[in-house]
Amino acid sequence: SSGINAEWPLRPGYKLYFEFIGRVINYKAKKPGISSIRMQIFVLVGCLLTGILADTYLTNPRGSNNRLNEATATRSNNNRLFNSQNNARGGHNTGDKFHDAAGTDPKKQYSMQYYASGPTEEEASKLIVEWTNQHGCGGNADSPHKTNCNIVIQMMCMSNGTEENYPEGTGDDDDSIMERNLYIREGVNTNTQNYNQPNTNEINGDDWDTKNDNYNARVAGNYENVQTVRGLHETVWWYDMCRYREANGGLYRADQHLGTGSLGYIGSERTRQNNDGTRRGYECPEERDYYPYWQPTHQAPYMETDFSYQRTPWIDLAYLSGNASDCDRVAQGSENQNGKYRCVMPEESSRSYGRSINPESCAEEGGTWVMFHSYLEVIDAAENEEQCNEYIAADSRNRISWMSLRSDSENYKCVVQAPLPQCGQAPWTRVNHLGNSIDTQGNASRWETELPHFPSGTAKRCVMRLRYNITTDEFDAYGTDHRHNYDLEAGVISPVEDNPFIDVANISKPLRLAMNTNQYGRTFQDRTHAYVVLPRTAAMSGKILHNLNVRGKRGNIVQTFPAVEYDFVPNKLALSEEDLLHIQWTGSNTHNNGGNGGDGQTGDAGEGTGGTDRHNFLQMKQSDLNYPVPFENSTFWEMVESVNFPDATALDLAVGYATSGYYCGYNDYGECAAGNHVTDSTRDAFQQQLNNAAASYFGHVLKFKGPGTCVYVCTRNNNFTNRAQKGVLWVKPTEGK
Repeated sequence: SSGINAEWPLRPGYKLYFEFIGRVINYKAKKPGISSIRMQIFVLVGCLLTGILADTYLTNPRGSNNRLNEATATRSNNNRLFNSQNNARGGHNTGDKFHDAAGTDPKKQYSMQYYASGPTEEEASKLIVEWTNQHGCGGNADSPHKTNCNIVIQMMCMSNGTEENYPEGTGDDDDSIMERNLYIREGVNTNTQNYNQPNTNEINGDDWDTKNDNYNARVAGNYENVQTVRGLHETVWWYDMCRYREANGGLYRADQHLGTGSLGYIGSERTRQNNDGTRRGYECPEERDYYPYWQPTHQAPYMETDFSYQRTPWIDLAYLSGNASDCDRVAQGSENQNGKYRCVMPEESSRSYGRSINPESCAEEGGTWVMFHSYLEVIDAAENEEQCNEYIAADSRNRISWMSLRSDSENYKCVVQAPLPQCGQAPWTRVNHLGNSIDTQGNASRWETELPHFPSGTAKRCVMRLRYNITTDEFDAYGTDHRHNYDLEAGVISPVEDNPFIDVANISKPLRLAMNTNQYGRTFQDRTHAYVVLPRTAAMSGKILHNLNVRGKRGNIVQTFPAVEYDFVPNKLALSEEDLLHIQWTGSNTHNNGGNGGDGQTGDAGEGTGGTDRHNFLQMKQSDLNYPVPFENSTFWEMVESVNFPDATALDLAVGYATSGYYCGYNDYGECAAGNHVTDSTRDAFQQQLNNAAASYFGHVLKFKGPGTCVYVCTRNNNFTNRAQKGVLWVKPTEGK
């Protein structure tokens, strides 16, 4: 053993800190020792069916659908990081920094980099989250819904650090193991992380030494066996807690029977949608399937001495429903500002997390029912309440408090908690259709969210997930619970049953309905690749910032399905001349869409080198044309300036965006060094279809000198009658001018 048991994450200096509010109704279990709770749950779920076409896909930021860098049309591993429930053809590869594939070098992968919001509402960094969902959502009096649905958008972050912080190798020292266990990453192969499941030797009997030895030996192996080369979102620490935590027996399971796990009881790795306990990455199935969850979602112990890899819990960004009246309930249940309890084991136990999910059973287990607080970050620079108050006075966006991170500790810190999630009506879409919404002006379903503000001013590495749930009105989603589970001996018939038969007018044979109780209701999911949230510069202070990005991947409409072809997001944007605009994109060099094609068409129709995504940005005269205007006739570049590279001229900006950064400018300036610009290039000749340009481009944050309009185009992908990649900006004058 490497000493991991004594040092991390059980090291005395690394303590767990968390919280919970909300109504918990205790449910008396039928068997002694079985604990459970019954709560109002907003997301009900079902189970995985192979071969089904579905279901929800993020288009911006680009969703992975568990893809990494596959050249095939289908993903290699559905269980790589999370349970999507989606068709294997969907999703996008991770971005590449250069014109060739990153391969086995993670430092050649590109993570989208967005600037954070500022501390006030007038300094929002606005990001369009866009997706498609097959089974319909939304609804109103004019367009009644056929399903009940909701959308939950969340993010999880950690300190980004530098390239040097990327975990390397398989070292068995504590720092190497901690890096591998905590660093959010794509990985370089598509294998699922390892896991050795718990056993009854860790819980049976009264001999703590024996139980601790068994637990420590197993968990040390789990930490040491987390692989640098494999992707990581949730942590093995979180998943092990999930395996120990008892499943919520107060939930409605219809006529489904959940088997027992390796500890001899039903753990929270088993749900109605995942009744066989299949593991996908280190995601906890019960937490995935129900929202808001009743336990804290912290991914690692809070670290008192090393903040390089400090993780947040899942942070709620938005909750969208077919029924906007759910908003008050969501605010009460959101972990952002409401505490969550869990059972903490006594000091004699090496394992800090217990089995129980209510206070009575926790006490019987010998544990303490502890409230934990969520946090966006902890400001370690604020060493006392007076210093913390300075941060409070400067921040009207977050809730900042001088407080303890857990109810059993008096160790106070300056804790930043995210705002309550945005809440509203979900965009209306029709069922059996991965298309646009009538509520979003002809676009796919979308929501304009605001990126967080991190008062510490440090860059964060994050991942975003979108969960799409559908359920039915056959039963009351809030009032149906364990008391309605099928139990023939007790005379209880479930409101819905698998494939029931119905009699119609006494015909000779009854009719059979196609119903699966695993899917009443059901949750689908997609997640982004890792992205970075950068601190704002002083020049961005007081400004709203809009993010303009690119969606889609290489191929025609049939080949890319259920993803989409290229387009700008948003492709129509009205903003004030006082606002800022960050134009940025990412792409892959391995979007070949080759065999295995699954149930769709293979191929990667498009321009330039096969498999490659490329983009650029040039001004046009009007949107029904296809020729861009020469620089001499353009107006856009003279009406903007670069905020992050203020020495760049209008011509430098135009050249950088036209060549996707192959030339950083026309002449040298600040960050555009000799050898990389047009007048002094030591590079190979520029290829006119961008083949030797980078797949991703960070671009510039632009400020405006005045109002105006810009119609723009991507010259590589805009192929008349095949696909269009155009957009328009309307820069409006400041009110009162």
